[in-house]
Order: sequence, then structure tokens, then C-alpha cells
Amino acid sequence: MFLPSPVLQADESSPSLDFAPLGDVLHLLRLTGTFYCNPELSAPWAIDVPDMGEQMVLLVVTEGSCLLQTEHCETISLTAGQLVLLPHGKPVVMSSDAEAVATPLFDIPAIRHSPSYETMVFGGGGAVTRMTCGVLKLDHAAAERLQELLPPVIRLDTFAQHAGPWIYSTLKYLAEEACNPQPGGETVLTRLTDILVVQAIRAWLQSNEALGTGWLAALRDPKIGRALQAFHRAPQEGWTIARLAERAGMSRSAFAARFKQLTGEGAMQYALHWRMQLARMDLREGKRTLAEIAIGLGYESEAAFTRAFKRIVGTSPGAYRRQ
Repeated sequence: MFLPSPVLQADESSPSLDFAPLGDVLHLLRLTGTFYCNPELSAPWAIDVPDMGEQMVLLVVTEGSCLLQTEHCETISLTAGQLVLLPHGKPVVMSSDAEAVATPLFDIPAIRHSPSYETMVFGGGGAVTRMTCGVLKLDHAAAERLQELLPPVIRLDTFAQHAGPWIYSTLKYLAEEACNPQPGGETVLTRLTDILVVQAIRAWLQSNEALGTGWLAALRDPKIGRALQAFHRAPQEGWTIARLAERAGMSRSAFAARFKQLTGEGAMQYALHWRMQLARMDLREGKRTLAEIAIGLGYESEAAFTRAFKRIVGTSPGAYRRQ
């Protein structure tokens, strides 16, 4: 098989994601795939992938190799078993070699199997590279905050120590499905792609790069993290500085100062914005009435919720839903 077996070793250097507040955030992430493609590419080839408008782009090499050049002219070499996540969907050029002339992605003929799934065969007939590509949206109050903190490029090697054997198995299954399509293959592809996106984010969260200040640091903080976890799990409750401080095991003044130091905003301001992010998600889904959304977020009336929403979002809930 084109994916060699990994050599697995224990990795004791990466911080654990067992800390509940951070695990909660990953659990809350909702992925919606908008486009998937399985290209078979033969050298020489080069594809210009355009800006995807803040959607995440996942590129997985299942056979062969390729070069990836980012908008900042960074060149990344990928081989089978490696993947790249572009959290902000910025333009890139994929190629067999640096000299190949790029063709715009949407100028390449493709076979459309469904509104969101395509396959394509492209290139000059030389060495073959097979890939799985996905364009996905993150949806949840947590997603908006997390996505803006992610770097332009996240690279994951399934043979790296922290990846674990199940990631290798997932990628191998993805490669086999791409080469030998079976009934229901599109569903398998989308589910496996979702798994790999979450794993790429997890890998970055486990890296030292993600340990600085800001929202992630607040989630990792033993005391502030406990308060955030309690709020995230029950945003409809009547949270106050005093209640949050009690959950954190701190005085009100110490909690308020530490929270603002880490997140850059006050705890009540954070709670308000988080609730409005949840409200926007509910309004987009269109499954609940305004009254139900208001109650679910702890507001005593639809009118009170509407006033808060308009103050933060700039438009009424009804107008937002109709957009």
C-alpha cells in the first residue's frame, strides 16, 4: 500500500487535552462540509486554489507527494501520510514541482457526483499524486473565537509521535476509499475528513505555540478555566461575577482582574458576547422560535433578548434570521 506503516513511540512532551474546559470547546465545534474532492494528479501539474472566504481547507496526501506554496511564499513539501489544514482558507498553489505552471482550480474539468463532491484527473501523465481535499465551515460560539486564534497553516504528519495509530488508520482508510470507491463512499469521505480536521486542531492545541495568552490561556488556567467550563455548559443560568468567582475559587476582585488579564475583556462582557454567538447559530439553523432562543440563553423575555441582540450584533434577531 502507498502509505507505509508508522513507527510509534510514546510522546511525553505535548500538553494534555484532558483538561475539561479545552476538551469541552473541541466537543462543541460543529463542522459543515461545503465541498470535497478526490483529485488524481500526474506530473507535471500545478493548481491555484483561491481564497475560500474564511472557510477551512484540508489537504491530505494519500499517495505520492506535492509542494504547497502559501500566499506568504512559504513552500511546504508534503508526502503520503501528511496533511495540511488552512484554518482561514487563504489561497495556495499546489504543484508537483516548483516549475509547473498553475491552472486555476475551477478551470479544471471535474466529475461532479453530488452538489458537494467531485473527483478529477489532471496533469501531464507522469508520477501520480492522489489527495483528498475538503472545504469546511466551523459553526458554534466556540468556533469563532478558536478560528481567529489558529495560525495560517497547520501541518500534521500521521507518523509523528503525537498523532497516534488511529490517525494513521483513518488516513489509510481514506486512501483506500479514494482509490476503490464503494457505495456510500461520499459519506465515508466527509466523516473521515471531519475527523482529520479536528485532529489537526487538536495537534496544534497540544503544541507549545498555543500556550500563550488570550482565550486559550484562559481555558487552560486552572481557576478561570473552571469558571468558563461552568458557564459554557449552562449559559442560560443567571451568571454573575460573584457566581463565576465562586466556581473559580477566587475573590470577585481577583477573578475579575485575572479574567480580563487573560481574555482582554470583562467576564460579563464575555458572557454577553458568547450568548449572542449562540443566538446567531440558533437563528441560522432556524429550528427554534425567538422566544425559545431567549429562554435558552437565560433571558426573561423575548424583548430583553431582542434588545441585547440588536445592541451587540447591530440588527434585530428577525432581520438576522432573514439574511
